[in-house]
Amino acid sequence: MLKNFASLVVAAGAFAAVSAHALEVDPKLKDYKKSAGVEGALKSVGSDTLNNLMTLWAEGFGKEYPSVRIEIEGKGSGTAPPAMIGGTAQFGPMSRPMKSGEVDDFEKKYGYKPTALRVAVDSLAVFVNKDNPIKCLSLTQVDAIFSRARKKGGKEDIKTWGQLGLTGEWASKPISLYGRNSASGTYGYFKEVAMGDGDYKDSVKEQPGSSAVVQGIASDKFAIGYSGEGYKTADVRTVPLSAKDGATCYEANAENAYAGDYPITRFLYIYMNAKPGAKPEPLRAEFVKYVLSKQGQMGVIKDGFYPIPSAIAVQDLKVLGLE
Repeated sequence: MLKNFASLVVAAGAFAAVSAHALEVDPKLKDYKKSAGVEGALKSVGSDTLNNLMTLWAEGFGKEYPSVRIEIEGKGSGTAPPAMIGGTAQFGPMSRPMKSGEVDDFEKKYGYKPTALRVAVDSLAVFVNKDNPIKCLSLTQVDAIFSRARKKGGKEDIKTWGQLGLTGEWASKPISLYGRNSASGTYGYFKEVAMGDGDYKDSVKEQPGSSAVVQGIASDKFAIGYSGEGYKTADVRTVPLSAKDGATCYEANAENAYAGDYPITRFLYIYMNAKPGAKPEPLRAEFVKYVLSKQGQMGVIKDGFYPIPSAIAVQDLKVLGLE
C-alpha cells in the first residue's frame, strides 16, 4: 500500500509538515461557491466507514441547496459496485479500491471504467481496550493474531496476550478478536495489507459496522480489532504498528499517514459513473466540488479522518472536467 501513497507524499509537501501538530485543511483548497440551477435527488450506496462522512457532506451540501434530497445507505464497500452497475446509486463510497472484476463488470455494462475520486485519507487502526498495556505490534504479529495462514512469516499462531510479551493477569488471557464482515472494504483491505491475503481465523467476531467493532473492544478488556481511525473513542486506544518485526512502530495519525510511515494507510474513495469527455450534470458536479472544497474537507477532519492535499483535489476534479 505504501507505494500507492507516493503521489500523496509528493503532493502533500509542506502541507503535511504544517499539519503535523494541528490538523488543518490545505489552505490551497478552494472555497465552495454556490451555483444556480442545482436541484434533484441523489443516492449513495456503499462503505460503512464513510457513512458518517457522507452524512456530514450531505448536510453541508443541503444548507447550500435546501431542495436537494440525498439518500445514504452504508452497508459496506462491496455493495457499491452492484448499485453503480445497476444504476440505483449516483455515488458509491468505498474504503478500498474497486477490484478488477468489479471494474470489468461496470465496463461491460457502460463501455468505460468507473471514476474514482480520492476524498479522504485514513489510518486503518488496530484497536485494543483502553486498559491494555501493549506498546507496539508488527504486521507479522498482527497477521499471526488474525489469520490462520500467517503469510507474513509468523513462526507461531498467536492466541494469548502473553505471547506478545504481556505479563501478570494478561499473560494467560486469550485474545478476543473483532473485525468486519466480508461486505466491508475495511475487511478486504485489512486482509490484503495486514494479512497478505490470508484467511481470517474462524474466531473473529464479525461486526456489521465500524462502530460495532469499537464498541465490542470497549466492552471486552482482552479484545483486539481493526477499524478506521476516525471511529476511535475514549474507551479504546490505537496500537502503534511497524511494517515488520524489529522495525520502528508508528502511531496511527495524520503526520505518519502523509509521510507513508504508518503501514496501513489508505485513501477513501467515492466512485461515480462519468462518461469520459463529458462533464457530469450540475447536481453531481456540484456535490463533488463541495466534497473536494475547503468546506468539504473540513468535514473530513470533523469526522476523524485526514483531509486530502489540494493537488489531489485538482487532479481528480480535472478528470471530470471540473477544474
